[in-house]
Amino acid sequence: MVILRLFLRKVVTVCLALFISAHTGYAQHHHLPYAGGERRSIKALSPELVQDYLNGKGMGLSLAAELNHYPGPAHVLELASELNLHEGQKLKIQVIFDKMHRQAVDIGKAIVDQERKLDEQFKKRAIDSDSLRRIVRDSSLLHGELRIAHMQAHIEAAQVLTQEQIQQYDKLRGYYTGMEHPSQSHIR
Repeated sequence: MVILRLFLRKVVTVCLALFISAHTGYAQHHHLPYAGGERRSIKALSPELVQDYLNGKGMGLSLAAELNHYPGPAHVLELASELNLHEGQKLKIQVIFDKMHRQAVDIGKAIVDQERKLDEQFKKRAIDSDSLRRIVRDSSLLHGELRIAHMQAHIEAAQVLTQEQIQQYDKLRGYYTGMEHPSQSHIR
């Protein structure tokens, strides 16, 4: 009985120490979530996010398409051999990707410019309600256009692929659930 009590006391002590340690780290992290951000050139954007915008990256903006059986052209090109794309399909997908990428880079640059403008207005203490509304609205419209550019490319890519290729794509990307995919006949 004494051994059991000692064992339980040690277990409780260890659990309490772990809880306090975890809670302290959690509290410190949540009280300082923006620490270091004040040194960024654009406070609201990490350097990685700026590069993603400037490079036309997808950044998860097309998940509604991607996870509903509309493959992304960049990933289709990466998986071309596994999907058994013929040359005509590769060419069409490349054209779709190139168009989307050009649009995404242009829009991404405009988004970064808007965020820079917003940051500068706050830094100069020159922001007012009207300029705030204008800059944020413009930035929001640009974000919408960026999502449209990426998702439109997913729609167009799905029109080039067969249903079997789309199923294989989903499987290769880890989305395949074993359920039959909806008919793609409405997008052909």
